[in-house]
Amino acid sequence: MKYAIATAAAFAAVLLAGTVQAAEIKIEMLNKGEKGAMVFQPDYVVAQPGDTITFVPTDKSHDAQSIKDMIPEGATPFKGKMSEAVSFTVDKEGVYGVKCAPHYGMGMVALIVVGNPANLEQAKTIKHPGKAKKAFEALLAQVPAGN
Repeated sequence: MKYAIATAAAFAAVLLAGTVQAAEIKIEMLNKGEKGAMVFQPDYVVAQPGDTITFVPTDKSHDAQSIKDMIPEGATPFKGKMSEAVSFTVDKEGVYGVKCAPHYGMGMVALIVVGNPANLEQAKTIKHPGKAKKAFEALLAQVPAGN
């Protein structure tokens, strides 16, 4: 009987450990942040499959949405509404490019790296307007090589 209880307790602990590991990561949408005007903060996030990313409208008139062809194959694109929080769970490994539609050209972008960035080379080929081009060059350069 003691063995059965110990086994059940160990099994429950393993199940709980699996669910506890998923993180909730918050990214603020700001008019002014550490890197200047119209920014996501942080703009570079390392996550694991199963983590939930929430974009928080700290300042109004921002949205967050995935960039076409800059998410892993098979990942579900997302598009938030203006001045509203949007959450999504990263379920595929790779890099996820994110933009604020009205401030994309001003460089309001973010990069989320989940596990192995298998689509990194594809993400580097995407063309971006204005300051977003330079912002993504800097963000993509932070992704560890051979990861």
